[in-house]
Amino acid sequence: MADPASYRPKPGEIPTNPGVYRFRDEHGRIIYVGKAKNLRSRLNSYFANPATLLPKTHAMVHHAASVQWTIVGSELEALQLEYTWIKEFAPRYNLAFRDDKTYPYLAVSMSEKFPRVQVMRGERRKGTKYFGPYTAGAIRETMDTLLRVFPVRSCSVGVLRRAERSGRPCLLGYIDKCAAPCVGRVSVEEHKALAQDFCDFMGGEATRFIKTLEKKMADAVSELDYEQAARLRDDIIALRKVFERNAVVLTEDTNADIFAVEQDDLEAAVQVFYVRGGRIRGQRGWVVEKVEDASDAELWEHLMQQVYGGEDQQQDAIPRQILVPELPANHEYLAQWLGELRQGKVSIKVPQRGEKAALMDTVQANAHQAMALHKSRRAGDLTTRSLALQELQEALDLPMPLLRIECYDISHVQGTNVVASMVVVEDGLTKKSEYRKFAITGEAAIDDTASMYDVITRRFRNYLNEKESRAKAVAASGEVATAGDGNEAADTPTSKFAYPPNLVVVDGGVPQVNAASRALADLGINDVAVIGLAKRLEEVWVPESDFPVILPRSSEGLYLLQRIRDEAHRFAITFHRAKRGKAMTASVLDTVPGLGATKQKALLDQMGSMKKVRAATVEELTQVKGIGPVLAQSIHETLRSGAEGAEPVPAVNMTTGEILD
Repeated sequence: MADPASYRPKPGEIPTNPGVYRFRDEHGRIIYVGKAKNLRSRLNSYFANPATLLPKTHAMVHHAASVQWTIVGSELEALQLEYTWIKEFAPRYNLAFRDDKTYPYLAVSMSEKFPRVQVMRGERRKGTKYFGPYTAGAIRETMDTLLRVFPVRSCSVGVLRRAERSGRPCLLGYIDKCAAPCVGRVSVEEHKALAQDFCDFMGGEATRFIKTLEKKMADAVSELDYEQAARLRDDIIALRKVFERNAVVLTEDTNADIFAVEQDDLEAAVQVFYVRGGRIRGQRGWVVEKVEDASDAELWEHLMQQVYGGEDQQQDAIPRQILVPELPANHEYLAQWLGELRQGKVSIKVPQRGEKAALMDTVQANAHQAMALHKSRRAGDLTTRSLALQELQEALDLPMPLLRIECYDISHVQGTNVVASMVVVEDGLTKKSEYRKFAITGEAAIDDTASMYDVITRRFRNYLNEKESRAKAVAASGEVATAGDGNEAADTPTSKFAYPPNLVVVDGGVPQVNAASRALADLGINDVAVIGLAKRLEEVWVPESDFPVILPRSSEGLYLLQRIRDEAHRFAITFHRAKRGKAMTASVLDTVPGLGATKQKALLDQMGSMKKVRAATVEELTQVKGIGPVLAQSIHETLRSGAEGAEPVPAVNMTTGEILD
């Protein structure tokens, strides 16, 4: 028996979305399928104390060798997908849904004199419209909810004839869930129109009916008929509940493979849902290395060739439709080639709206989650981290192991609010407690190279100052200092920059690398390596070199550099936005001597706007708390001089550009 701890996902890997999960045995066979409103909460319960598990659950988790999950958009989608996969794979530990019945449909017998709404299985009948399929619980709830808005007949033939003979409707007629055509409450034509509205709603025209009911509700409110408005409100809620997005069930003739991808500069996580007969029959996901300089259209062309061009590819494995978020390069020829393999027409399309576009959103969500999981596992793996650090050390020909790496990035908007970030990686893992941010002003904010020189200078000048302070403290205490490379200062509780890195990474190319290298040289530091990572081609630049260091695109070292660079960029952007947001307003009131921020706020709060402040007299200004006659006169003269001359400067939100007056 397998130990559940051997395949338990790490904390944080499981998403909190609704979804469906599958336990597989050592041979890859699905042995259990389940659904959850919150995947993380549900799956964690399987790895609790074995003594608390039910016998069947205990046997299942010890029989399994792995667990996988698929996120969906709602609980209803999870229910539908669970039902489909239990029918598809017949897992040995699932008891529900393992009968041999066909899927239930919601059917409307439009060929009858009084059309009837009912749940039907088995072969389809002529003259009957079908909607679904559904699970048993969902279809009963849907039917019950809709009958209050569309009271179509749902009784059997025997009940209908008995009501016609007696002249009294059945119970559903008395509780307004049937229009009772059997006793003449509505005519044959009116009842057929009601059944047609039911079919139109189920066919996708929900918006029209909901808007009509909303208008009727508004009219009832205007006429003070609140009881009718309340009934219409309940009908609207019922219709919206039924029309909840249900992307995992398509029309029965849908046969398609639906692809989505989540990518970065080096890799792409691909997800595909296999839809056959309107149901999702399978899912597959994998991570591929991107072709250098390939566009998204070329990426999709390569994927189509890999997925469908294998020698062992079955003819019936190619569906009629292939749905992708972007058309592949040469998609016409690609569709022709796939059609020849399938011996039938194949179309490659980008869904724009409707149920297929909604399902593609679900596939995209799974691709995004798969990419995040892949990155998390790759970054957290000790062997992978060690390999990445070793590859970097060898590629850069460095004598010392890369125990600590620092990465710097500059962020600004057209030269304003210039900031820089420093992120730290130790032993291949980010150390957020060591992150630092820098505000850059004056001459240092002229361009990126000047900013980079300033930041590196400030960071390592602090390091030298703290190293010197530590040495003086040790000398004053009479202790014997241990010779080293400066790392001995790292144990000082108040130190901020005492621990120097082995490698400095800057976001940029040759200019940024040379600026950082020059800053270190000017400080007399020659034992810290400097490189730059240029984003377009992911080239690694070193000082005084005409050619970059090219790391293989599959290199763990390049992946580590990319991850550090992206983290530095994220941290810089966050600080830049925070700094920009602090300068919320700039106003002509700033030019009034003695009028600080507190008095400005009090003035605007009492007057209400800058327009009223300009129009106020000196006496009215003195009514504001904290503003005396002299200050009031100064405010009055400043605003008046602005009005007589140039247009006065309005109060402006510096983040959005919105004029506050």
